[in-house]
Amino acid sequence: MSERDTERSVSQTVRAQLALRDMILSGRLRPGERISELQAVDITGVSRTPVRLALVRLEDEGLLQAIPSGGFMVKAFTERDILDSIELRGTLEGLAARFAAERGVSARSLEPLKECLADLDQLVRQDPISVEAFSAYVTMNARFHAMLNELSASAPLIREIDRVSALPFASPSAFVMAQSALPEAHQILLLGQDHHRIVVDAIENREGARAEAVMREHSRLAARNLRLAVRNRTHLELMPALALLKSSAE
Repeated sequence: MSERDTERSVSQTVRAQLALRDMILSGRLRPGERISELQAVDITGVSRTPVRLALVRLEDEGLLQAIPSGGFMVKAFTERDILDSIELRGTLEGLAARFAAERGVSARSLEPLKECLADLDQLVRQDPISVEAFSAYVTMNARFHAMLNELSASAPLIREIDRVSALPFASPSAFVMAQSALPEAHQILLLGQDHHRIVVDAIENREGARAEAVMREHSRLAARNLRLAVRNRTHLELMPALALLKSSAE
């Protein structure tokens, strides 16, 4: 296979992976529903080889489960599965913050993170916060976390954070949109922003243990949001992926 053909195959695999992931997380593919290669080809418009790779990648992410008789099935998740994934991400992001603090970050390298922090400040000061502002927060919050992780200067660690963040509901902003309809929304955003401010200060002052502790605590907000989202299921249109969550009765 030529280099161009290889690049095209990779591009098609990513395209299929994103399309199928979106269908799962939007609730269009339900837990327990079977997906065959041929069905995935029809859904994505991509040929069988890249589709096969996309399905395997989604299995690695934990969204699909291989069926012995062939094909894949959309997985459902327990609350404990999701809490474990959130805890794992918090542990890794805490390590990234500690590395950044202990290895030292120049004022110039820290400046973009501080600018992002200031942009987030403007959003969370709004009261009440609109759904549009929450949507903007999702993007900015993801950017803040990505820049923070980059400051660790550890390629293996960044790779593992990216991997765990791809697990269902494990990303830093996984429950933000569901949270937006809750009465506790503004309070939680303010607390999360305070965590952001503290970790930047800890990194700047080279306080590794403090930076690590606050990022681990920060991940617990996602766990809190999960419990609130499950308890307040009247706003499922903001988080259709909660359909993947098994009820406690199951």
